[in-house]
Amino acid sequence: MKLYFKRMRPKAVCPPRKPLKKIVWSWVGAFAGIYLVASLGDWLGTGGVGQMFVIGSFGASAVLLYGAPLAEFSQPRNLVLGNLLSAALGVSVYQLCGDNLIFASALAVSLAIAAMHLSRTMHPPGGAAALIAVIGGDGVHELGYLYPLTPVLAGSVALLLVALLVNNLSTNPKRHYPVYWW
Repeated sequence: MKLYFKRMRPKAVCPPRKPLKKIVWSWVGAFAGIYLVASLGDWLGTGGVGQMFVIGSFGASAVLLYGAPLAEFSQPRNLVLGNLLSAALGVSVYQLCGDNLIFASALAVSLAIAAMHLSRTMHPPGGAAALIAVIGGDGVHELGYLYPLTPVLAGSVALLLVALLVNNLSTNPKRHYPVYWW
């Protein structure tokens, strides 16, 4: 037991703060990406899909795309397919087990993680996309299999377009995006 708790000791110190330039580029990308997604929702109208176009998992995707654009989790394949696959699994789980939200929540997220591992599309916000499909309420549930397409796929593509634009405006080669496509 003592050895187990020894594993929790720190192995390093907290890294220094990122340079101000990187912080500014991250801010610009996140602002533009979320603004675009919200604008798309507004353009689609005030009811139904338009109200829910910005889902919580897009905030986490923005952190990855604009704050850590070189990370494996941030690459286009992971963003688009990880979110899409996870959202579809979440809808399926809700339709099969929606009467037991506790079980459905755990099953949706765990299946999303397994599927992203198997497909090499791990994108942590995908777990949130799956969970939102289960606990998102009537508006999400009424969308059914439209939810993975709109807002998840459409929003992911919008965030990707902004990531391509903003991350490549920087002259820093460590910010150029993507590392790989597929």
